[in-house]
Amino acid sequence: MKLYWGDVHNHCGISYGYGGLENALKAAKEQLDFCAIIGHATWHDIPEPTPGLEYKIEYHLNGFKKLENNWDEIREKIKNANVPHEFVTFQGYESHSSRYGDHHFLSKDDDLPLITGLSPIEIMERFGDRDVIAVPHHVGYTPGYRGGNWEAFNQKNSPIVEVFSKHGSGVSETSTYPYYHSMGPRDSRSTVYSALKRGLRFGFVGSTDHHAGYPGSYGDGRMAVLATEKTRESIWEAILARRTYAVTGDKIECEFKINNEHMGSEIDGSRDRNIELSVKGNDDIDKIIVYKNLKPWKIINGETLNSENTNTYKVRVEMGWGSNASEFEWEGQVNIHNGNLVSVEPCFRGRSILAPSPDLKDSDSLNDLNNKIISQSNDNVSWTCTTFRNPTPLHAHTAGLVLEINGDEKSKIELNINGKKMELTIEELLNGNRSMHLKPHTSEAVLVHRAIPEGKYTYTGQWIDKERDTNSDVYHVEVKQMNNQCAWISPIYALV
Repeated sequence: MKLYWGDVHNHCGISYGYGGLENALKAAKEQLDFCAIIGHATWHDIPEPTPGLEYKIEYHLNGFKKLENNWDEIREKIKNANVPHEFVTFQGYESHSSRYGDHHFLSKDDDLPLITGLSPIEIMERFGDRDVIAVPHHVGYTPGYRGGNWEAFNQKNSPIVEVFSKHGSGVSETSTYPYYHSMGPRDSRSTVYSALKRGLRFGFVGSTDHHAGYPGSYGDGRMAVLATEKTRESIWEAILARRTYAVTGDKIECEFKINNEHMGSEIDGSRDRNIELSVKGNDDIDKIIVYKNLKPWKIINGETLNSENTNTYKVRVEMGWGSNASEFEWEGQVNIHNGNLVSVEPCFRGRSILAPSPDLKDSDSLNDLNNKIISQSNDNVSWTCTTFRNPTPLHAHTAGLVLEINGDEKSKIELNINGKKMELTIEELLNGNRSMHLKPHTSEAVLVHRAIPEGKYTYTGQWIDKERDTNSDVYHVEVKQMNNQCAWISPIYALV
């Protein structure tokens, strides 16, 4: 089986949101293997507006109507974008609920009916035997305030739960990436850990919940599935089997097994547990924690990993910064001398929009960003991309590429970005990063990150656990890199 990367919860101008559907699909193809572009459809228990917030009720209702009026056309465009073995799409839409928490419905069927005016629970009942699942998202909000409702959770209807998005991480009340959206803070009663303590079983996924038509926007949430091939049927089977995990942005490659059964599995808990884990990241590994029943069972600190030269390195090239009030266009090329370019991972972002604003006007071209790899060979890559001014000094809106290079310390990286040139060796980059600016002051800039030897971004471990703590032991893994990019691997359930 192979890893495939997707985003099954993001929005554009098909309901309330921004940007054209065609451009959203184009953006998804640049960084993902599959996606679902979700329209906002219904809110059965929408609250009465408070003074000054009447526009919020209005844009919700207008967005629902827009989706309904164009549903047949939207389904057809998403159907036509599905090309087996190249790029996979799923149908879907979202239902808000104060009582049950928000869900998006996901289906591999192109005739998915639009059902409105009911709760997510009632909508799933109306679907009957259709191939549809309900995915709870931003679950960590306050119960009754669109947070997760674990008392009403149905694991048959919801084999996966979105644990990370642009809202933050709903894994636990202390997870990296707290909730700071206007919807409020995290509440421990609604978190993923609270659900697992109840004995509920599901897999983990990440999605962006991006509202400007940019599926897979870097840093906002993505999901990985372990599937036999890049088709709707195969990826759907992997989702139902919970062979999934969530990442923030970097495509951290993970494999997690117990007794040769993959993540998401339910295994015979009466036997010894042979635990296998492998991780390949894009930056120095900071910490890997294998949890058993939500308590750290094995901790791997990045400082202990082998940093000896293995002739393979990862180097991140990042662009952005500056004070330009509008978007900034980049054109770049990298040549590798005395080495080979093994792989390139684009880290492109869309406009940082999580919810509609009365001041921002929609247009189909809003998400038509020039983010793409132009060409790639074993010693060269060229690209174009768009960046925006960082929202605050602590929040990035940069773009980048992660280069995997096979060579040695004398291998040279030659960069030509917007007419500015740099030449750096792996030896220089092992000692620290390098930056350059395009203008004398408050300028857009390029940062070539420190070179990371393979031994610092990869890990393989194997252990045997002979202890049965409960009749339903739960094992899961959390990975954090030094650049704060994370992965949350779906649990394996050892049942007696």
